Amino acid sequence: MPTAVAPSTTNWNELADRVLDGYQLTPEEAVAILRSPDEELLDLLAAAYRVRRHYFGKTVQLYFLMNAKSGLCPEDCSYCSQSKVSDAEIPRYNLLNREKLMAGAAAAAERQAKTYCIVISARGPSEREIKAIETIVPEIKQKYGLQICACLGLLTPDQADRLAACGVNKVNHNLNTSAEQYGNICSTHTYQDRVDTLKAVRTAGMELCSGGIVGMGEQPRDVVSMAIELRDLGVESIPVNFFNPIEGTPLAGPTELTPNYCLKVLAMFRLVNPDRELRIAGGREMHLRSLQPLGLYAANSVFVGDYLTTKGQLPESDYAMLRDMGFEVTTSVEAETARAAANA
Repeated sequence: MPTAVAPSTTNWNELADRVLDGYQLTPEEAVAILRSPDEELLDLLAAAYRVRRHYFGKTVQLYFLMNAKSGLCPEDCSYCSQSKVSDAEIPRYNLLNREKLMAGAAAAAERQAKTYCIVISARGPSEREIKAIETIVPEIKQKYGLQICACLGLLTPDQADRLAACGVNKVNHNLNTSAEQYGNICSTHTYQDRVDTLKAVRTAGMELCSGGIVGMGEQPRDVVSMAIELRDLGVESIPVNFFNPIEGTPLAGPTELTPNYCLKVLAMFRLVNPDRELRIAGGREMHLRSLQPLGLYAANSVFVGDYLTTKGQLPESDYAMLRDMGFEVTTSVEAETARAAANA
């Protein structure tokens, strides 16, 4: 874990003031957050919450994820249970049919999710998969009013245009780590390939959803580099995953993540990207543990339900946590309209 330094506790409030005035953190200031002593964690979170509250009040957005195609991936991402180098015991299946995708949308709506995430394991989508998404997205939006986030791997400009045309709101494609660290976790595509996909999505007019995974052997400077790159790319939605070392993957084994460090990561992302949607994603249950509620003083979004090949906590536990904290779940206007029509 990073060696702690000792800024004064008043500096965090001063830093929040500057961020709210439009100041952009330097890499050195962001690294100092990750290296700060645990004794200052509550002061740091209070500063992050001031920024979060300014832009999002006490609202929380929920996301629901559907693993629409599992395993069978030709890429060698060493953290991923679905990659070609993984021996993890996971379900393997091709793209789910219409009925199962619609059932997932129904579950997303029932769980008060604002966004339904359709994810496939692949280097990039096939023509058949693109056509399936083009067909199902308008139906989901018409019936449930959900925002749609598609995570389909690397995209060409033409594919991005087609997703935008059928009503996809945003595309998820994570940077995962820094440019300098990327070669240590994947060799079958590059960091630049991922950036190029995000640029194609932006050109097509959709919002960007991109974040990363913390705890894969990187240094604090790598986490900071990723956060700043996401800021420079103008990413609207940032999921922060905490590495879950799944047995059978090359990176399986103990991690050095602690709840306190994970909270510092979230605070750093908030202060670097003050007005962006920040989501606590995979691994929160494992690594934040009993401190999960504190993460929402920096983040304003969570997944409700399971992840790709790992389980999340029960939705009822998430709802109770949000109620206890006094947070309000927000959904899209379209979803509220669809729900009212269904109950009429």
